[in-house]
Amino acid sequence: MRKLAQDLKDERPDTIVIASPHNLRLPKHLGVVISEYSTGRVVEGTHEVRLRAQCDVELGMALIERAERRRLPIVGANYGALEGPMSDLAMDWGTLIPLWFFLKETRLKSKVLILTPARGIPLEQNHEFGKCIAEVSEESRRRIALVASSDQAHTHRKDGPYGFDPRAKDYDKRVIEAIEGGKLSALMGLDTKLVDAAKPDSLWQMTILAGALSVVPMSGELVSYQVPTYYGMLCASYTKSS
Repeated sequence: MRKLAQDLKDERPDTIVIASPHNLRLPKHLGVVISEYSTGRVVEGTHEVRLRAQCDVELGMALIERAERRRLPIVGANYGALEGPMSDLAMDWGTLIPLWFFLKETRLKSKVLILTPARGIPLEQNHEFGKCIAEVSEESRRRIALVASSDQAHTHRKDGPYGFDPRAKDYDKRVIEAIEGGKLSALMGLDTKLVDAAKPDSLWQMTILAGALSVVPMSGELVSYQVPTYYGMLCASYTKSS
């Protein structure tokens, strides 16, 4: 993550767009956070991580408009006040942890745009949403980074909350092959039984990323893959093709 953060710092993005599986749970709708701020806190033992970020509402509204024109099931979400400091929607851990590296440790002043995928709609619609993100980003003339915050298979260990299934290893292998082979969209064709058995949090965000890559071609690099506990963790970077 520190390597990715340094690479991102060198690119100096105006806005970091991040799709997280742990924010709003909207089974049949894609979500765009349009509050002015998002604040998060994670506590582990005696350690605490806090972060408050300013949201790119203008880019979020443009994305909602584009997705509506494509007839995608999209909703915008705010919390508290309509605008100002009290317009603040809670930041989930799938957003906070990556942004801690990307904003706090690098001291970047980038705005953020938090998105949520939808599992209750066809993967093709998540893919189309990714296209919308890329199109709006290109038209905005901002420097945009897109982050697909994703844990991989969750059934790697018997003592984990989801138990053990040998297909967890197979799922993660397919993801690695898709990244290294430059065929991220191939993951949309995975057998649903494999996905159900592996219990990943990643497929939907990676499908969004694949949609963006279909508009703005990028080259992928696998940076790290580990299974520290019961779920797989993977870091990869994509850079714009010259």
